[in-house]
Amino acid sequence: MSSNQHNKKIKSSSANINLLRRTALSLFVLAPLSGLMACGYRLRGAVDLPFNALAITGNPSPPLRADLQTAVLTGTAVKVAINPRDADLILEITNEITGREVLAFNSSGQISAYRLNIRVGFRAFDTAGTEIVPESEVFITRDMDFSVSTVLANDAQIQTFLGLMRRDLAIQILRRVAASSKAPRTKAF
Repeated sequence: MSSNQHNKKIKSSSANINLLRRTALSLFVLAPLSGLMACGYRLRGAVDLPFNALAITGNPSPPLRADLQTAVLTGTAVKVAINPRDADLILEITNEITGREVLAFNSSGQISAYRLNIRVGFRAFDTAGTEIVPESEVFITRDMDFSVSTVLANDAQIQTFLGLMRRDLAIQILRRVAASSKAPRTKAF
């Protein structure tokens, strides 16, 4: 056997070993992922809405409207319609209440913790007026520590918490709409 044939044989066996390693590595990576998919795991923002277009009406605050639109556009295959006549589903935000309660005081009587809460009322119906989700409400709270010495930083932290809470509420609202739209409808006699 010539040295040229010997080198080709070594390269061929080396390529086979590399292919075998890649295959084994991909199996180790894909096995847990397929297990997660089999048990129903999905990314946090993914929602299956059986509609083509959704319109957001009512009186949501601009940040909540933006978070709802972002959740729809990034977590679903649904488009956001500006005009309700162009939508299959109309999501009406009936109210939004943001609050802050004193949760605790320190030993000198100063506030040391707050509870932030947001309550959003909504309903969803199709263009024929059939209620998909009757008047409902979602509510979320977060507790946060407070320090008198860092008031400006705490205000920024409050705004950050409220933004995260609104994003969570937007996804909760879409999940509620998705679950209600898939539920079997019963007719009243």
